[in-house]
Amino acid sequence: MSKFIVERNMPKVGQSTAQQMKSACQKSNETLSNMSHPVQWQHSYVTNDKLYCVYIAENKEAIKEHAAKSGFPADRIEVVQKIIDPTSAD
Repeated sequence: MSKFIVERNMPKVGQSTAQQMKSACQKSNETLSNMSHPVQWQHSYVTNDKLYCVYIAENKEAIKEHAAKSGFPADRIEVVQKIIDPTSAD
């Protein structure tokens, strides 16, 4: 299993209401529970016009399947090669 970053272009997503976000999360979770491949959504970063979502999955095809079935775009999918933070400098 690998970790992926998914970039979703979604104009004005940052202006979504709490209820809209809740509904979108419910839709994503429902789709994930019915997937043919194991995919785990970890969390997402919401900006004004994009979502940056972190997933664990077998491959990019599983992420694409989630996007197609949920109706959420997956404009860019990148596998995470390494994770660094301030302590990486030590």
